[in-house]
Amino acid sequence: MDSFKAVIFVYLFILIGFITKKIFQEKVDEKSLVVLSVYIFQPFLTFWGLLKKPIDFDLAIAPFIFFGLSLLIIAINLLLAQILFDDPKDRSIFIVSSVIGNTGNLGVPLGIALFGEQSLPYTTIVNLANVFMVYSFGAYFYSRGSFDVKKSIINTIKLPILWFALLAIILNLQGFKPDYYFDMFLQMGAYTAIVLQLMIFGFYLAKISLKQIEKRLVASVTFMKFVILPLIAFLALRFIDLEPLTKKIIFMEIMMPLAVANVNLAALYRCKELSVTTLIFVTTALFIPLLPIYIKIMEYIR
Repeated sequence: MDSFKAVIFVYLFILIGFITKKIFQEKVDEKSLVVLSVYIFQPFLTFWGLLKKPIDFDLAIAPFIFFGLSLLIIAINLLLAQILFDDPKDRSIFIVSSVIGNTGNLGVPLGIALFGEQSLPYTTIVNLANVFMVYSFGAYFYSRGSFDVKKSIINTIKLPILWFALLAIILNLQGFKPDYYFDMFLQMGAYTAIVLQLMIFGFYLAKISLKQIEKRLVASVTFMKFVILPLIAFLALRFIDLEPLTKKIIFMEIMMPLAVANVNLAALYRCKELSVTTLIFVTTALFIPLLPIYIKIMEYIR
């Protein structure tokens, strides 16, 4: 119950963002806030998170396990998409949307709510793996094979959080530990990033319309996202020799609802962005009542 209460307070920031956007409409420019978040405050969060504990095997392997599980789901979806959908755009959305979860905006603060600040190194580094997933497989499938792979990779490399992550990893391996005042400086920036990310997510949810609901697509994606993917992750993690905290955080990140990045890619490549925004709204709404079940399941991950 305490964990669920903590999550509710996380969702309150999303609600604040949602209400703010509904009231002030165009007076609130979420694009400017996204720039601040991506280029200023997320590097703070990444840098601080990766300095919270010395890098060990469990921390280093976590993003690879997350990436591997995501690739497995994509492979399964590739086969199912040919059976379930005739429209190539529906196939693309089904194949990739469920693996592009909200590991940053929601996963990082949820990890703190459930496991405390000790989760930060893991959620931070797993989020980096998700960033690569978005700009590689995500861009590929939403563009249905017509995008420039080289440009996508370059765009990924330009993201400042990757370079701050690299610097933090190098410093961590050198045994660097920030003193009290530098740590407080990083912490202030990191928590600003968390609050800002949650509110930005609320801004985007406020713009989502439910006018275009494709029942088969919604049902298929949500079933894969909330049933098949967690089941595969649970079974796989049971046979992987890692500390329980690492496994639980990987499982938590796997079960995140769809990320707003799905809309960005769908709009960029004209891949039924209204349908994708509906999917984000539905999976985010379903995630709230499903969360207590997932928290209970995580207790069995040893």
